[in-house]
Amino acid sequence: MSRELDPTGMDLQTESTVSITALICEADGQAQMRPQHLIREMPVTIFVNGQELVTLLCTGHHLDELAAGFLRAEGFIESREDVRQLETDAEAGIVRITICQDTSFLEKLWNKRTITSGCGKGTLFYHAVDALLAEPVNSMVRIDPLQIWERMQDLSRLSQTYRHTHGVHNTALADPDNILLFRDDIGRHNAVDMIIGYSLLHGLSLADKILITTGRLTSEILIKAAKVGLPVLASRNTATSLAVELATALNITLIGYVRNGKSTVYSGHHRVACGLPAPGK
Repeated sequence: MSRELDPTGMDLQTESTVSITALICEADGQAQMRPQHLIREMPVTIFVNGQELVTLLCTGHHLDELAAGFLRAEGFIESREDVRQLETDAEAGIVRITICQDTSFLEKLWNKRTITSGCGKGTLFYHAVDALLAEPVNSMVRIDPLQIWERMQDLSRLSQTYRHTHGVHNTALADPDNILLFRDDIGRHNAVDMIIGYSLLHGLSLADKILITTGRLTSEILIKAAKVGLPVLASRNTATSLAVELATALNITLIGYVRNGKSTVYSGHHRVACGLPAPGK
């Protein structure tokens, strides 16, 4: 079972693990059968206006958020009003979503797909360089190093699924003082899509929020954040060179290696209380 928070702070429960019995072998030659928890992995196919769009590998929960967030991050929809109908069938692994936009362009977009470096081989419908065409992210949010560390500690405490399986990435939406929303999945991009999808479906602004994750800060995560206006990304892991390059161009604060009381601010230093002033100041 995994714990997660809704915006009111209430704990929710979702089935995202399975239990098996495995042979555990010790270095001294001893062996015994023990129960082991595994993270569930299943394919989920998203149909848009009756057309099959993509199959994502995920843990199979929050499918409405996953689908809506994926479509928002890929640029198919802009707001909740663009979604006419959304139906999920978790048992069959299917999401059917009807949107207002014409989808005759789906076949053309499919030919532009890029297989990402994310867990589960996520599929993106744009090249990373396209993000440079987006408007830079403008936000007055500020966070100090202690708050960054505390929110990462909060994130680490939330996932029972990770403690049982060590097989998921944890992601949270936060303000400087609190975790607002928590999601986990086998793919860090899936967890981010769930955060984006929840925010879209519930009208939650991301302009003053912080995305916290345990996964690598890669270009596809950065592009998703840029497309929805998230100003700050923080991870206990590292960032890639392309992610830093894009974050700098798009005025996004990118923070990595948040661990052991330290953090590395790769870009957007002006949003960190001990950091440098904003460009031009």
